[in-house]
Amino acid sequence: MNIKIASQRVWGTISKQGAVLAILVLMIMMLFFKTNFYTAYNWLDMLRSAAILEIVAFGVTVAVICGGCDLSVGGTLSFGGIAAILLINIGFPIWLAIIIAVLGGAFVGFINGFLVVHQKTEPFIITLGMGMLLKGVCQVLTDAHPLPSKVPAFMEISNSKFFASIPSLVVYMVILFAAFHYLMRYTSFGRNCYAIGGNYEVAEYSGIKVIPTKWAAFIISGATAALAGVLLASRMNTGSSVYGDNTGMLVNCGVVIGGTSFAGGVGGIRESFIGLFVIQILINCMSMLGLDSYYQKLFEGILIVTIIGLDCFFRMRKRESV
Repeated sequence: MNIKIASQRVWGTISKQGAVLAILVLMIMMLFFKTNFYTAYNWLDMLRSAAILEIVAFGVTVAVICGGCDLSVGGTLSFGGIAAILLINIGFPIWLAIIIAVLGGAFVGFINGFLVVHQKTEPFIITLGMGMLLKGVCQVLTDAHPLPSKVPAFMEISNSKFFASIPSLVVYMVILFAAFHYLMRYTSFGRNCYAIGGNYEVAEYSGIKVIPTKWAAFIISGATAALAGVLLASRMNTGSSVYGDNTGMLVNCGVVIGGTSFAGGVGGIRESFIGLFVIQILINCMSMLGLDSYYQKLFEGILIVTIIGLDCFFRMRKRESV
């Protein structure tokens, strides 16, 4: 009986989390093909490849839980990397250039928060426009050409390894995952974010400082995207205005796939991690099976639509059973 109850609980959790179910399906499918999918090297490589988007997603999740969204993260990512390399190339210490770049991303989030929270404008439109604006700024700063770093030490930040085998990007991602998970689950700020996303008016009447809290969520999202941009520029040893072209839509889709609702107040860092990682696993599977890039885009779209559709179906069933 205990085994039956336990299995029912496990299935209930999986059925409510479409991304987990998708991961299991993909893993089972790859058992029937002779590939290197199940090697430690491949899984570390998948984590390294997903790390940049995962880090961006951690910041976006904070904004989404508050009932917003941030589509400017692609432009902020590109700007963060370019700003850091520009400063390093003119003689700034690496650590100071990174701090200034992250502060630049935080300023972008500050403007987004001012327009969305204080002026009560539509976050989708404002952040989409901000992302386009930043792309233009990046093209002006680089003359629409790649901007290489002149300091070799900068490249080592994202291309070194810990314990001779673990990519540094994976370590940074794990540290930030733990920090954001703690922030959202075990601090008053995180609890306030869930309250604001759940019901803005009730949160306001209960004494929560809704405007500063939601504003801070956008600042955190901008700063995190800029940090991810610095890490990407370090990995490629180049800043470019083309980085992050699809990041905004892909990250926000991944966050929703994981179970963090655009309605706010639902989800978390763990869910967003799973949502982005299932996309990375799908890309890895298709690459190992030798599928053409246009088929990969097709199946990515099918996966996103299917998981979100299943999520909506189970939520509807849950509401009907109440």
